[in-house]
Amino acid sequence: MKNLLTTEEESILLETLKERFEAYPERHPQLSWSEVEHKLLENPKKLWSLFQMEKSAGEPDIVIIDADKKQYAYIDCAEESPKGRRSLCFDERALNERKENKPIGSAVEEAKKMGTELLSEEQYRQLQMLGEFDLKTSSWIQTPDPIRKLGGALFCDRRYNHVFTYHNGAISYYAARGFRTILFI
Repeated sequence: MKNLLTTEEESILLETLKERFEAYPERHPQLSWSEVEHKLLENPKKLWSLFQMEKSAGEPDIVIIDADKKQYAYIDCAEESPKGRRSLCFDERALNERKENKPIGSAVEEAKKMGTELLSEEQYRQLQMLGEFDLKTSSWIQTPDPIRKLGGALFCDRRYNHVFTYHNGAISYYAARGFRTILFI
């Protein structure tokens, strides 16, 4: 069946996620692994999406987005923008508009294929409160419609111990720019 893992893939993924969960307790101080594992096992499609995040070098880990609502999410916590998701323009429209030297795909479409979505600027900034990410790379983020309608797209990185949000043409792509995703559980 599509979008489901084999028993072996599921077992390996859960062990990897558990090891990461235990290695970075500051990312989820109010959670226990058994609580998280239970939620994941209830939804095999979420496991499949996490497998895609892991397979593309995202190093997903669970973080608390809103403690009051008990809203949890897996976010790509790789130090740099995931290696398996770089050199992509922003979205399908940008890919279609690019006439020469087209990249192999777009960040928004690849995230959709994984069953995830790009981080918003707020989520990206929350991630940066948990560590220092994208010191050498940058990551596309969700872009407001008015900016996108004019051909632009937003991306973020961390330089000089500060998180920056920038703009670029959505058709652009760079070897050091990828995208990070979020998956709510």
